[in-house]
Amino acid sequence: MPSELEELVGFLHSPQPAVVQIALDNLVGYSTGPQQKVFAYDNYTAITDLKKLSKDSGKTTVSQSVTILANLCDDEAMRKLIVDDVDYLSFLVSEITRLSNTATDLMCILLANLAKNDSITKIFDITVTRSDEAKKVFASDNAMDCLMDCFVKGADRSLNKYADFDYLAYFFADISRFRKGRDYFVTEQAYDGVVPISKLLVFTEKYDSKVRREGVASTIKNSLFDVEKHEPLVKDENINLLPYLLLPIAGPEEISEDEIFDLPEELQLLPPDKKRDPEESIICTHLESLLLLCTTKELREHLREKAVYPLIRELHKAVNSEAIADLCDRLVQLLMRDEAAPKAEDDMDVESDEDDDKIVEIA
Repeated sequence: MPSELEELVGFLHSPQPAVVQIALDNLVGYSTGPQQKVFAYDNYTAITDLKKLSKDSGKTTVSQSVTILANLCDDEAMRKLIVDDVDYLSFLVSEITRLSNTATDLMCILLANLAKNDSITKIFDITVTRSDEAKKVFASDNAMDCLMDCFVKGADRSLNKYADFDYLAYFFADISRFRKGRDYFVTEQAYDGVVPISKLLVFTEKYDSKVRREGVASTIKNSLFDVEKHEPLVKDENINLLPYLLLPIAGPEEISEDEIFDLPEELQLLPPDKKRDPEESIICTHLESLLLLCTTKELREHLREKAVYPLIRELHKAVNSEAIADLCDRLVQLLMRDEAAPKAEDDMDVESDEDDDKIVEIA
């Protein structure tokens, strides 16, 4: 005999809308933690039901079903059932790019949670059918291009008054764990002639959105795991990566006149009330990106020429954090090393975010 909760899950495919709504109202609270296993009842039929309900015309039905699906991504089997459905992935992208959608941010969270699964790379094969109105915003029908445009153009609800698209930052961070994702972010795209990662850099100092800064920082770091891309990312003036890594870790501390004019121009005239990123974890991610840039001698020399060491020195003095101190020490060892000396085996011991299993749960 099914339990009361299992019966409630079964009501999700009731032909009576009122019964379905009662089930949704009661099941949202069971979609997190160990209780979510109830959605496996009857061979995971609930996943099919919830996907169907998320396409409903009712705002409450859509928001509750998407919320439950996003929370169920914590379970690997249920996450796989959602992400392996390419038609559903295509639906999600189409809905996120529909600029009157009231559930867009919830769908961005769901997409970000699905990106924990390797099958998410199928999104590179998805195209979006654009309305005449959408064509004014999106110059490409490629799903990734449209999502990038939503994130960049839609910040602060400037595209969709119901959405800020912030959680796409976590989606970008996870998809950049894969070769296809990294290649996308560091390759000039035909539809606009721009390298996508260059569009994200401005958000490294968006201090009113931790989600954006955190996701963008991880996307940058993951994109740096391909060493051959370091030089163009740093030295191409249309990308100019280095200042965007340094500005968030720079504070109000004074640097000597001898050193300050070696810094990138963007850091030479900082105001006396300059604040560094308030999140220790984000500072650590930027320091790890700098460590990755130290992989080759050419880039180490470039970082020396750009006076990265004085900034790291001042950060080390100003911030009381063991994690930051450790990363600063490792950077200093690389920047101040004798290049003629043998390279230490653990110089480049920097982990990607590939094993970061953080799922965004919605209460």
